[in-house]
Amino acid sequence: MEENKVKVIKIGKRALFEFIYEKFIEKQDIYLDVNAAEVSNYFDIDWENGEFIFCAIRSEDEAGNFLALPREINLKNVMKNMPDTTESMFTKNRYMEYTKEDLMGFSRKEN
Repeated sequence: MEENKVKVIKIGKRALFEFIYEKFIEKQDIYLDVNAAEVSNYFDIDWENGEFIFCAIRSEDEAGNFLALPREINLKNVMKNMPDTTESMFTKNRYMEYTKEDLMGFSRKEN
């Protein structure tokens, strides 16, 4: 690179969200200890509070039926009511394991 040149990337919210999401998809085997081929992912971001949530669930049951996150789970509410699972993505034990019922509880809890 030339001495007087500066290479710059400046992105907005949409690109930032895309980057964060794609990085989590790419590294979910490390971040969540899952096999990416066996899970479905759900995610959301709260720009106002600067929070991001990323979830992985098993994608199929033993009979091969598609599994989905229950409609009763509102990730925006979960983010508001669930404590952070880690202070840094560069430490071990970044994630917590919850049941779908636990997440439904976080979804229903009043703020």
